[in-house]
Parts: sequence; structure tokens; C-alpha cells
Amino acid sequence: MPKRPGRPPTVRSVRILVLRLVRENPQWGYRRVHGELLVLGVKVAASTVWEILQDAGIDPAPERTAGTWAGFLRSQADALLACDFLETVTLAGVRMYVLAVIEHRTHRIRILGATAHPTASWVVQAVRNLVMDLEDAGCRARWLIRDRDGKFPGLFDAVLADAGIKIVLTGVRMPRMNAIIERWVLTCRRELPDRTLI
Repeated sequence: MPKRPGRPPTVRSVRILVLRLVRENPQWGYRRVHGELLVLGVKVAASTVWEILQDAGIDPAPERTAGTWAGFLRSQADALLACDFLETVTLAGVRMYVLAVIEHRTHRIRILGATAHPTASWVVQAVRNLVMDLEDAGCRARWLIRDRDGKFPGLFDAVLADAGIKIVLTGVRMPRMNAIIERWVLTCRRELPDRTLI
């Protein structure tokens, strides 16, 4: 009987062992599994472990354990708020800062206030008013997404933490992490002035 070219097929028991190790340890990649197999005395190449995982349709280790940002937003939409400052100029030429919060599930906007000088005390009072409004409305928010703007003082986070709302900071220069409120801000800047008679 002529020999087939290439490597001999992997033994079935080794395949089962590789799949079991990956199932029990989802954070392990193929190289870690390969190392553990060597410790157990099973001699296979790292590329063989990779092929076994590919054939079984198992994703690489980081994609198995980590959820996506979009998945987090979908799963927590009922308990998720997002806030941002909108900078605008009035007809008199005065620069105003508008603090707005949006509920992810309903897309309901709450304008917390507008001021020419967003001091720490003004921002903290606005967030206290927000917490009272949420309690009155029966909103069960658990997360608030905000950017790293210097207008948010440390007490802002403390007031929300006392109310049981955790802060999720967006990455630096990553507006897509707070896309819903950023889209609303863009709507205010681009679309509303086109439909406003002065």
C-alpha cells in the first residue's frame, strides 16, 4: 500500500484532549494549549493544535472570552445612560455649554441645564437633579458613559456612585464609544439650525 504524502492524521484522543482543554480554559490560546500538552507528555506541533481548533470552528482566545462594546451596549441598554456637553453659540455671540443625558433604551434626552461657565458646583448640582429625576421616574440606570472632559469634577462620579450608577469612561479620542449621545449632538449642530427660523 503506497504511503500518503504529508503528515499522518492526528490521533482522535489528542483531538478530544485539545478540545477539552480549550473548553475548560477559554482564555488559553493554541500556544498555551500546546505547552500544556507537552507537560502532559503529548507531543504535537503548535500548528496541529491550531488546525484542530480551526476545524472545530473555535475562535482565537481573545475573541472567545471578550465581549464586544456593541454587545455590552445591547445587553445593558435598559440600564445605560450617556452624557456629554454640547457647546453652542447664542445669537448674541455668547458661548454656552449644554449638559445632556440620553437613555439608551428609549433615546429619551434629558437636558440638565445650560451655562456659559460650567463650574464644578454647577455640574454637581445638575447631576444631583438628574439622580432625583431618575428616582422619580423609576429609571433603574446602572451605568453612565461619559468622556474624559475636564468639566466633569470628581464629585460628579461620587454623586452617581452613591446612587448606584457606575461610570464608564470612553477611550481617548474614541467618540464611537459614546455614539448615541454624539449622534444627538451632531443632530443638534447640523440639522436643527437648518430648520430654525431666526
